[in-house]
Amino acid sequence: MPQARFSLHVGPEELLRYYRGRASTVAVTADDGSRLRFPAASLRPFVTREGVHGRFLIRFDENLRLVELRRIGG
Repeated sequence: MPQARFSLHVGPEELLRYYRGRASTVAVTADDGSRLRFPAASLRPFVTREGVHGRFLIRFDENLRLVELRRIGG
C-alpha cells in the first residue's frame, strides 16, 4: 500500500477557505519530494483553533485513493 509522510501547517485563516468551499483539496510535498493531493475534508479530525499542524502519515490504495490519514507527531 503506497504511503508517505509529510508536515502540515495550516493556520485558521487558510482553513476557512476549505470550510467555505473555496478549496476542496490539499496539496503537500511529502518527505521524499513527491507531490500529494487529498480531500480537504480529511483534515477535519485534526482541526484546532490554531488550525492544523503536525506530522502526518497518509496511505493510499492501489488506485491511489485515500485510505488513511493519521497524525504521527506534533
